[in-house]
Formats: sequence, structure tokens, C-alpha cells
Amino acid sequence: MEFLRQHQLSIMLFLSGTCTVLAILSIFTSSMPKKRRRALTLLEVYAALLLIMDRYAYIFRGNTTSLGWWMVRISNFSVFLFSICIIHAFTLYLCDLMVNEGGLKTIPRRLMVAEVIFGVSIIFLVFGVLTGLYYTFDETNCYHRGTGFLMSYTGPVLILLLQLSVIIQYYKKIARKIRIPLLFFSVMPACATVLQLFFYGISFQNLASVGMAVLVYIFVLVDMNKRVNDVNRLEVQYLKDEQQNIMTLFSQTSMALANAIDAKDEYTHGHSMRVAEYARKIAQAAGKDEKYCTDVYYAGLLHDVGKIGVPVSIINKTGKLSDEEFAEIKKHPVIGKQILSSISKSPYLSIAANSHHERYDGRGYPEGLKGDDIPEIARIISVADSYDAMTSKRSYRDPIPQQKVREEIVKGTGTQFDPVYAKIMVHLIDLDTEYEMKEHEEVTELSGKNILRCGEYRQEKSEGIFLNECVTKMHLHFVCDADKASLDTIPSFVVFDSLDARIHETESKRKDLLYMEYGTFRFDGKTEKIAARDLQVEFEKNATGAVDFVEEYKKGLDYDIEAVRVKDHMMLKLSSPLNTMRFIMALPDCSHYCYLGLTGLNCTISNVEVHKEEEPVAADYIPRIAPEINYITGPEGDVPSIQIDDWRSATTEGLLVKERMTISFHTMSLPTARLIWHCPYIVLYYSADKQVNGPDYKEFALIRLDGEHWESDGQATNNMIVNKNDDFEDWETWKKLNKTGMDCKVEIYRESRRITVISENAGIQIRNVTIMKEDIPEIYVSLTGDQCVLTNIRIS
Repeated sequence: MEFLRQHQLSIMLFLSGTCTVLAILSIFTSSMPKKRRRALTLLEVYAALLLIMDRYAYIFRGNTTSLGWWMVRISNFSVFLFSICIIHAFTLYLCDLMVNEGGLKTIPRRLMVAEVIFGVSIIFLVFGVLTGLYYTFDETNCYHRGTGFLMSYTGPVLILLLQLSVIIQYYKKIARKIRIPLLFFSVMPACATVLQLFFYGISFQNLASVGMAVLVYIFVLVDMNKRVNDVNRLEVQYLKDEQQNIMTLFSQTSMALANAIDAKDEYTHGHSMRVAEYARKIAQAAGKDEKYCTDVYYAGLLHDVGKIGVPVSIINKTGKLSDEEFAEIKKHPVIGKQILSSISKSPYLSIAANSHHERYDGRGYPEGLKGDDIPEIARIISVADSYDAMTSKRSYRDPIPQQKVREEIVKGTGTQFDPVYAKIMVHLIDLDTEYEMKEHEEVTELSGKNILRCGEYRQEKSEGIFLNECVTKMHLHFVCDADKASLDTIPSFVVFDSLDARIHETESKRKDLLYMEYGTFRFDGKTEKIAARDLQVEFEKNATGAVDFVEEYKKGLDYDIEAVRVKDHMMLKLSSPLNTMRFIMALPDCSHYCYLGLTGLNCTISNVEVHKEEEPVAADYIPRIAPEINYITGPEGDVPSIQIDDWRSATTEGLLVKERMTISFHTMSLPTARLIWHCPYIVLYYSADKQVNGPDYKEFALIRLDGEHWESDGQATNNMIVNKNDDFEDWETWKKLNKTGMDCKVEIYRESRRITVISENAGIQIRNVTIMKEDIPEIYVSLTGDQCVLTNIRIS
């Protein structure tokens, strides 16, 4: 108490200054209702004046000068007056709060009574001052309580109690953040009044009232900010919703226009949407921001809008176009630009439509732009457009297999396509192991045929089901044609490989699509071995007694099927109520793919379900019926030779990268190799056990000797420079040299985080600089590849 008595004047000065600042802020607070703002302003003004006058009352107490005489009387009267006015201002605040936010139609009657008491209290104050009822002054000009001093508290306490009752009654209607401060404002001054009766010389009541006034303002300000933020959030959400609605409308309009374009050509259904999706994937892989990727998507969606101006007879012509007809086709970029140029807010649309047929070497149309002069967005769409054109069916050809498409994009890099985006497209193809990036037919289970009605044998066939180390499980029902029923009217599986995963009968198709048929399995256990090295069947009878198979075929049978392929062996298990059969086939090699195609004779196959397990089987899951094929015939070097049957299926042991080292080896593509990237690769990496894919594996670079590389997963940056010297004739010659076999040499240099790999083979000069993002003392290099044999590996 002594501390408070000694410093209360300083506390009063601080609080009065605070209230003055808050009053000024209240005046300029535009986000608050007018009446409430006025009530808060009065509250803070009265609070500031109360403490100022209370402070003066203490300062001039006992001052017998003329100024002191007047100041003591004015200040003490003001203290009584403003202590009542503060409560009056709070009543005004509550009145506005209850009506505007509490949902009351009229001001609560108790608050109106409180205002009447306020008026009466002012009258009694004047009377008490004039008569000396409340307080008096002695000859030394000092204040003394009067005989009716306690009466001065009656009015304020009654008003506080009325305010408190209103607050309690409508507590839940008041905003959460200001409920407690309002309660405190009604309770704390009343408690301070009781203390004031026992402690003379300390202004408990006045300090409490002013403190609560400050507290109320602060929490009102917090609540107001919350309300403003809520309003702003709703406004932002509204704007976002509006923007989303606009984008939805734009998207739907663009989609409708793209569909109208594609509808003109019966062979390009969905072309615009696929180009848009592929272009967006390229942009994302290139690290473009979300807005740019969205722009690329819509530009791809509308890139062919100019075809609206091309006659349908030309677009749907099945034969070769005449020079005049091709000239008409070449007008569609310009027409597209004219149509889309009216969309001034999205200029990229007309730019992409106009330039998507430009070539990187300058031999495109309509303007013959070259290199970086071609707008970037058009360079991206050009790659996506060409990819979809090649992987989609046309009137004059079937879809080109993805691996062939990849090879065409590699050949067109730097001539038809921007090398940066062509490389990204190639990378996307490599990631698309299930060949999802293509024109899709309306298919259900069994890769396109859910109900297969077979007449003549192999007249109707399903698409191929890809087999790998994960078990493929199937279920189907078949019933033979009753009028043609015999022991042969059953389904059959054809085991094959083809670039398009389809069974082909004509020699031309088989040649073009590298079709190889390994053999067939009939559902009665009979087999035919064609290209397979060996084939075995195990048969187990499930039914007891004699079985009339023809009658069972007429009724229909359900089959559960499991199929899996591990390296150069595949296994098929057929189970029905009649019997269980297990077929094991030794494939020609480990490199060719293995597909199952379903066909039959005079039967209907239905209720087909296909499911592939996620976990691969063990390496010895299929009993071996033929020796493993080995093409390693060359001499051994410093590192054991390896045979790589598939993409990175084998790697050499890891070698520590030194400041300078040379790796020389002999490479030969496998007989099954047919593509450019069937060649050796160089891997820079780190792992705890020095092996590729070992513990804590980090890959920094994958460099292929055909001049391509994959970026690391954020572990390093790679800059590859590829040149073709006079020794390079063409890619077909390059593939032949790999088939024949050739010696290769790779030089590696390391300087701290920088590793340079240099190689030249068959005219392809490669220089790749890898810069790691962190210091790793031990970096390893390993050789791998795809469908090739590496022998005589020497380190120097």
C-alpha cells in the first residue's frame, strides 16, 4: 500500500495519457458503429479527465493560494462528476451493444433505469457539494469527507449492479473476446469502492474505473480486429470463389471449343485435352510455376482452334494431301491466332496457336522461326502435340508404339524440337512404364475386352496383359456356344511380345511391331511351343468321377488364374472346379516383354476381373526348366563382367571416384536390343555399402552413352554437352555398331564437389559436369545400362 501511495500520481499520469491516446484512436476508428464509437470515446475522455483532476486534487491539497483554493474545489468536484460519467459512458456502450449485436429490438429497461439514476446522481452531487453533504474543506484548504459521503456511492453502485445483471443475462449474445472485460468493468469498480471506504488517501475506485476503461477498449479493439479480419477473409473467399467461377467458366468454354475442334476429325477425339495434359507435365518437370503451367495447359487445349477454318473434307481425308490441301492445313495456326487474339487478357493463347508448328531448326511454319525466337510456350506444345499425334490412331495408321515414339523424339531433338523440352518428354516417357500417356479406348477389365465373344479361333482377341515379377490374378467365366459345342470350344491364352501389346496375325504387322509369339495355352491343358525354349504342364484333377467336359462347357465354368514372369521364365496357373493346371514356359531371353492375350473358339468369355499384386515374388519362385542365357564371352578385366537384360537390371561393383581415373570396357548390345538407349550407362552415387541402391543411397548422375542423362533427385546439378563429330553417321549406324560390339573409354575428374565425365564413342562426344550440393568425401561410379553386355572392364 505504501508503494501505491508513493507512486499513485505517476500511475495516474500514465493512465490518463493512455486514455487520451485511446480517445483519439476511437475518434478515427471507422470500422465501429457510430454510437458505439462515441460511447467508447466518451469513456476514455472521462477516464482521462478523472485521473487528471484526481491528480490535481492531490497536488494542490493544502495549497492556500488563490489558485490552490480554486483548483482544490474544481478538481474534487470533477473527480466525483467524472467517476459517475465513466459509468454513464459504459451504459451508452452497453445500450448500443445489446441492440446492434445482442439482437434486442429495444434497449433493456434496466439500462434506461440506470440512465435515470445517473441523472439523479448528478443532481445529488451538485446538492451535496453546495451543502457540504459529500465533502468539506478546512482552513488549510484540505479535503475532508462529509457526513453524507457514503450517499455519493449509492448511485454509481446501483448503476454497476444494473449493468452487471444485463451483462449476465445476455452473456451468450456478447462476443467471446469482450465478455470478461465487460464483467470486470462492473465488478472491479464496485470492489474498489469497498476498499476506498477503509483506505483514505489512495484512489482505488478511480484507478480501478480507469483501468477497466482501458481494458474494455483494448478487448473491444481486439474483437473489432477479429471482425474486420473475418470480413476480409469472407471477402477474399468471395473473390476467390468468383475467380474460381470465372476459371471454371473459362475452362468449360475452352473445353467445349476444344471438343468442337476435335469433333471435326474423327481420328483426333481428345487430342487437344491430351496435348494440354502433356504440355502441363512438361512445364511442371521444367520447374515452371503453377500459373505458367496453367497457362500452358489452356494454350495446349486451344492450340488447334484454327482448324475450325479448315474444310472438313481436308481434315478427314484418308489419303495423302495434295500441295493445295496441305497449304490449307498450314493456314490453321494463323487462323487460330486471329480467333484467339481477341482474348487480350491471355495473349499466350494466340501466341501458342500461331507458333506450335514452328521447328527448332527454322523449317517450320507459318513464320519459319528458329531456336529461341520461337515462343517458349509454343516450343513446349510442339513436343506434346507431336507426341500425341504419334501415339494416337490415324486414318492411315495405328498408334506408333511408345518406344518408337521415344526414338523419334530423340532423333528430332535440336532439329524439330527444343532440346530442353524434348529431353523432358523423353524423361516422362521413361517414367511411364505402364504406357498411360496415350489415346485410351473405352476399356474395362482385361485391357479392353470385358466380354469376348469368340467365333473362329483368334478372330477375337483381347489386348495383352503385361506380366512381371508381381503376380497378376484374374477371374473369368466362359461358356461355349451350345450349337457348336465340342472339346475344342474353350478359351486359350497366347503368350507374346509386341511393341503395342497386341496380338497380330499378318506378317507385315508382326514385322513392323516386332511381334514375337512364345506359345499358346489352352484351357484343357494342351499347349503349342513356338518361340519359347521349353514348356512344361502339370495337371491335377479336382472333380471326382467321370466328367462330361462338353456338357460342363455348355453350362459354363469359372476360372481363377495366376500369372507371373521372373527373368526368362513365366508361369501360369489355371484353376476351375474340374481341374488345376500349371504351365511353365522358358522364354527366349530376359529382355523381351511378356504379355498374355485371351482368345478362344466358339465361346463367350465374361465377368473378367484383373488384379496385380504389389509385392514382387522371389527370384526362385518359378522352377527353372531351361538354363539361363548368358552372352558374356569376352575376357574378364579388373571388374567382373555383367549382362544387363533390362533397364539397369545389373550393375558393376562400385568404384571410388578419384581425382583422375579412366574406365575402359567393351560393350555389345544383346540380340534383343533394338533402340538407341539400349547401351551402357554411367552412374555417380553414394551408398553406405558402396553398391547401387544400397543403404543411404544418393544418386547424383545417370549418364547414357547415347548422350542423354537423368537429373538427380535434388542431390546435384548436371550440365551435359553432347556433340556429334564426323565419325557419327546416323542413329541406325550407331545401333549397328553397338550390336557388333565396340570399345569404350570414360574419363572421370574430381575437384571437391565437381565431377567431370568425358566420353567419346562412335561419334558421340559427351562432357557432363556434376556439381554436388553438399560435401561428400566418398563418391562411387558404377556401370550399368539396358540390354547390353559389358566385358573387359579396366580401371586406370
